[in-house]
Amino acid sequence: MTYKRRDFIKTGAGALVGLAAAPMVARGAQAQQVHWRMTGAYPAGAPFYSAGPGSASDFAKRVEAASGGRMKIDFFPAGELVPALGGFDAVRSGTVQMNWGNSFFWSGRSFAAQYFTAVPFGMDVMMVNAWLYHGGGQALWDEVYADFGLKALPVGNTGMQMTGWFKKPLENIDSFKGLRMRIAGLSAKVYEQLGVNVKVLPGGEIFPALERGVIDAAEFVGPYLDRQLGLQNAASNYYTPGWHEPSNVSELLINASAWEQLPDDLKAVVQNCAAACNEISFAWCNANNSEALNDLTQNQGVTVRQLPDGVLPRLREVTMDTLSAEAAKDPMVAKVNTAYFDFMKTAKSWLDVSEKVVLNLDL
Repeated sequence: MTYKRRDFIKTGAGALVGLAAAPMVARGAQAQQVHWRMTGAYPAGAPFYSAGPGSASDFAKRVEAASGGRMKIDFFPAGELVPALGGFDAVRSGTVQMNWGNSFFWSGRSFAAQYFTAVPFGMDVMMVNAWLYHGGGQALWDEVYADFGLKALPVGNTGMQMTGWFKKPLENIDSFKGLRMRIAGLSAKVYEQLGVNVKVLPGGEIFPALERGVIDAAEFVGPYLDRQLGLQNAASNYYTPGWHEPSNVSELLINASAWEQLPDDLKAVVQNCAAACNEISFAWCNANNSEALNDLTQNQGVTVRQLPDGVLPRLREVTMDTLSAEAAKDPMVAKVNTAYFDFMKTAKSWLDVSEKVVLNLDL
C-alpha cells in the first residue's frame, strides 16, 4: 500500500500538475487553430490606432497570447492590403475577417452607423461604454449591420476631442461663414449649414493643407495626436470643447459568418481583448494628452480658447435638426436615435450629481 501510494504521488499527481499548468485553450477537444487577417483605416505606426497600447497591433498580440497561440491575426494598416476606407467592403466580402477603424466611415451605407462612433452633443466615454455594454447599444449596433453580414465591437476610445485648430481667432457664429475647414462625419453636415466650406482630408494631408493656406482650420483628435501631425506649426488658436465628438469609439468590424464559425472560447478571447483595448487606449490618451497640452501651451505658443458666446447653442440647434431630419427618413435611424438619447438622459442624471460636481469644483 505504501509503495502504491508513493507511486501515485510520483505519477498521477505529477500528471495533474502538468495538466493544470497547460493553457486551458490547449485542452479543448478540437484545439482548433484560427488564422485571420485584419485591415485598418489608419497608416502603419499611427499612435493609438495602429501602434502602441490599445491599438490594432496591440490587440492582435493580445489575442494570440490569450488564446495560447491558437488564434493569430495578421494586421495590415491602411494601404497595405486595401485602401484606408476599404475595410467595410473587404470584411463584407470575406477578403479579410476584420477591420480596425470607426463606424462613421460607413455612414454612406447606413446613417445609423455614426451613432456608434460619435454624436455631436452626445455621450461621453463613460456614458457610451455603459450604453454599449449594458444599455442595449451593442445589440442595436449588431442590428444595424445585420443586413450587411457584419458584426462590430468597441475596441478603443479617444475620449473628448478638441474643436480644432484655427489660423485666426473666432469672434462669433458669423466667423464660420466662408471658412475652409477639414472636418468629417456628422459635424461636417452641421458646419456646412453655417456656411463652412468642408474639406475631407486624411490625417497625413491635414498639416500641409493648413500650412499652405488651402484650409483655414482643421480638426483631428486631441493634443497628443494633433501634435504628432505638427498642426501647432500651422495654426496657434486651439479651440475647445469637442462638441462634435464628446467621445470617439474605435470599431472592430467582423465578418458575421466568420464570427459564427469561431469556437466559443475564441469568441470570448476576442471580446475580452477588445474590451481591454477599449479601456487601455482611453487611459493612454488621457495620460498623453495632459503632457502634450502643457507642452503646446507652455513651449510652442499655442493658445487654448473657448468657443465664443452663442456658438455652442447654435451648433446644437443645427445638430438636433439634422438628426431629426435623418430619423424621419429612416426607421432604423429613428430607432437608434431614440435609444441613444433616452439612455443619455438617464446616464446624465447620475453624472450630473457625481462627476460633474467634482470636476467643476474650483480647488
